[in-house]
Amino acid sequence: MAVSTSAPPIVRRTSRFVTVAVTCLVAYLLLIPSFLLDFSKSLLAASVFMSNMSFWKASGYFAADAIFRPLLHTWSLSVEEQYYLFMPVAAFIIYRYLGKRWLTILLPVILISFGLSVYATETAPSANFFVLPTRAWELLIGAALALGSIPAVRSSLLAEAIGILGLALIAFAVFAFDEAISFPGLNALYPCLGSALLIYVGKSPVQPFATRLLSQRPLVGIGLISFSLYLVHWPIVSFLRYQSLDNPTPMQVVSIIVASFALAYLSWRFVEQPFRKPNPAITQSRLLAGGVAAIALFAVAGAVGVAADGFPGRTRDFVEQKIAGHDQWNQGTCFLSDNPDYREWNAVACTLTAADGPEVLLWGDSFAAHYVPGIVENAERFPVRILQYTAAGCPPIVSYYSYARPRCADFNANALNIIKERNIRTVILTARWTDLQSRGLDQLQSTLAGLEPMGVKVYLIGQSPQFSTNVQVIAYTKGSRDPNAVDKWTVFFDPAINTELKQYAGVATFIDAMRICEGALCPYREKGEYLYEDAEHFSVKGSSQAVLAYFPLFDNPPVPARRSDKRQLPLENDLSRPVFEGGGKL
Repeated sequence: MAVSTSAPPIVRRTSRFVTVAVTCLVAYLLLIPSFLLDFSKSLLAASVFMSNMSFWKASGYFAADAIFRPLLHTWSLSVEEQYYLFMPVAAFIIYRYLGKRWLTILLPVILISFGLSVYATETAPSANFFVLPTRAWELLIGAALALGSIPAVRSSLLAEAIGILGLALIAFAVFAFDEAISFPGLNALYPCLGSALLIYVGKSPVQPFATRLLSQRPLVGIGLISFSLYLVHWPIVSFLRYQSLDNPTPMQVVSIIVASFALAYLSWRFVEQPFRKPNPAITQSRLLAGGVAAIALFAVAGAVGVAADGFPGRTRDFVEQKIAGHDQWNQGTCFLSDNPDYREWNAVACTLTAADGPEVLLWGDSFAAHYVPGIVENAERFPVRILQYTAAGCPPIVSYYSYARPRCADFNANALNIIKERNIRTVILTARWTDLQSRGLDQLQSTLAGLEPMGVKVYLIGQSPQFSTNVQVIAYTKGSRDPNAVDKWTVFFDPAINTELKQYAGVATFIDAMRICEGALCPYREKGEYLYEDAEHFSVKGSSQAVLAYFPLFDNPPVPARRSDKRQLPLENDLSRPVFEGGGKL
């Protein structure tokens, strides 16, 4: 039978406190104020075992990317801690008053929690992932195995089958799941049942292949340090990505793995092991006092970081700015965010320009909405009335479905109704097309096929620049201190996506938004003003420049840049515009 690798609660908490303490020090030294502020909030929540609730509440569309949250992985530890508060009470009640009928009580609770998780897959996907009621069934399966009177398997053939099935279920989850898979819910059955089957068959006296495999010394060794490995790996990944401003190279991936195992071993050897051995000097009262003191220390540290607004004084040669952008997207009516319900859209309120010409629909996600400030600022240049119809995370793809945003399907279907009812003859489509690459950009055909019978003229704007992280992090780490400089950085995707997208444009007029760049190198700051408010959405200034550079349907071309070395670039279908001032091909 495989050796148990579970750590006692005191050992787990001590390892956790040590890891968090080191993470705090690195975060203080590296992170810009807004990122340290976010870190401080997560530290405060993690210290009182509520980080799952904190990350759930902070999981909105404009929340910080998960990769830049060094304590993100503590959400699952908070779920466990919350579980440990309720489970002992429930176990006592069952033992004392219900005659140890463990399975009679636990199985209905497992089914209720699982049913709630399945239901929440579409109705509340973020809560479904983070909160205890929808994850409790996964933990309770282990409790049922430990407490239930389930007879051990004695048939070697049956034991082998159960073991292989358990391995297969886990392998399927590892290799088949991706970001398009809904989780938890039904799909969580694969790893959970697989693990349960392996634990169950591990009790069998016949020792099937799966048990012998998992009992090999290298795997047992990984199991021994597994908790420490879980604790240390994510901060390493997060800080490396923050510093490198790019995906890790193969050599960096190897370095991450080596560093994670090395630190995990040190944590296991010098933190976990001493606490596993009885020490007369460490009494229960001292342990309790030490634990409470550690919790209080981290809670105070997190609260101070929040109150200090991320300690902006640490970066004296760099001042983080408040950048205007999505606050001018007409949120709640024209840009539908957290729960996009098309019934909240209002045509009158969402008309961006006041010309007497025909109506034009700007349809897409936030990468359509980030053109709105520029359209409004240059409204007099448009001979048409542009209507904004945008929703967070909803690309203008009629066939698109997302478990995270199930209302996108209705939102996009309603766009066709708007076009038909208002007799709109021109539509502008754009989106965060990089999100669709794994699904297939050919899904665009579903929208074009829906528009073709209506005789609609379609403009398709390609992928606009996206960077690896917030442009202020790039500026702090790599940017120039020259106030007159034009700072540039490499985009975080292959610019060839626009070539691929153009292939599916059909008769639509395609506009390459990457022509403001020099290949994959794009401007993100010009003369001290940021052209983006985060890693990918235009600021007000960037939006205006993008609209001037390539947005379709101007009545008259804008005034060209004053610099004598400026030249215009020919755009698709003679839609000529100057590039970003100081930032594009010359």
